[in-house]
Amino acid sequence: MNWAVIILLILFGLVALVLEVLVVPGGVVGVLGLLSIAGGIVISYLTYGSLAGHITLIVTAVLTVAGLILSIRGKTWRKLMLNTEIDTKMNVFDEQKVAVGAVGKTVSRLAPSGKAVFNGETVEVASLQNLIDENATVEIVKIDGGKIFVKPVL
Repeated sequence: MNWAVIILLILFGLVALVLEVLVVPGGVVGVLGLLSIAGGIVISYLTYGSLAGHITLIVTAVLTVAGLILSIRGKTWRKLMLNTEIDTKMNVFDEQKVAVGAVGKTVSRLAPSGKAVFNGETVEVASLQNLIDENATVEIVKIDGGKIFVKPVL
């Protein structure tokens, strides 16, 4: 084997590791990269002796660390990252229309959560009991933050 094969194995492994860290999670590409790097180092030990193997090992370790640091710091990867923020709120409602004790009707089945209408205001609610069917009459028992808990009115 010549140096070209060893260098190609190690470079393939380095690219695979960078892809594993930044693009393709799951482990398969990273394992292939580690096996490729290890194979290149082992081949250099077996073909060219321990001095060449040690040099290959040290250069590969330095290149691996430098490659990972540069690829993480690089601005090109920011194009692949999700930069959006969720700024909406769940259950923004009028507290005068939707309050503890208010009675309304379910719009969807509560299993255990769904939608209900109270005084013309449609909100997301959660059942304190098991399932509540659609068009059932419910009463607000508790409001915790933006979460509304209801029980069926019998």
